[in-house]
Amino acid sequence: MSDLSALVPDLQERSGGACELCGATEGLRAVEVPPVDAPTSDRAVLLCPTCADGLTAPDQVAAAHWFCLQESAWSQTPAVQVTAWRLLQGLREHGWARDLLDTLYVDDDTLAWARAGLPDPSAVPTVDSNGTVLQDGDSVTLIKDLPVKGAGFTAKRGTLVKGIRLTGDPGLVEGKVDRVEIFLKTEFLKKA
Repeated sequence: MSDLSALVPDLQERSGGACELCGATEGLRAVEVPPVDAPTSDRAVLLCPTCADGLTAPDQVAAAHWFCLQESAWSQTPAVQVTAWRLLQGLREHGWARDLLDTLYVDDDTLAWARAGLPDPSAVPTVDSNGTVLQDGDSVTLIKDLPVKGAGFTAKRGTLVKGIRLTGDPGLVEGKVDRVEIFLKTEFLKKA
């Protein structure tokens, strides 16, 4: 990563002197939005310390902080769109983030840029609680009672979930429990 201090004046003008994700005004710094050949304001965003630190570990920042993405994801600035889209991908376990991704429009070039900065999903395998690799169509067993938010029931330990689908997030799979389509954390599953 190069010295981005020369970009700060342009980014402050573009953003009105506020974090381009949450609107905070303290401790702002320029952050590259990879992949970047040469640092330019078109390939960078101005972020507060919370948002900048959250880029590498969005789950380490309170989920309520990321509600700001509901507004910033609609920015007309491609670098902000890419940053918001990538963060939302990491927050897919939250219903609001999944819903926002489903309704969000990002043009093809911007979407290609956003995907180019994500790790290759095939590089990180989806594994169950024992480290066994899971594939589309596998059957798994729940190893813990799991309350299903929004559906009003608890998926019981020992429930067999047939025909799971991988989500692109190695920590989540999709499957049906009691005829309800839900996301399941792989840490609570065992390959059947």
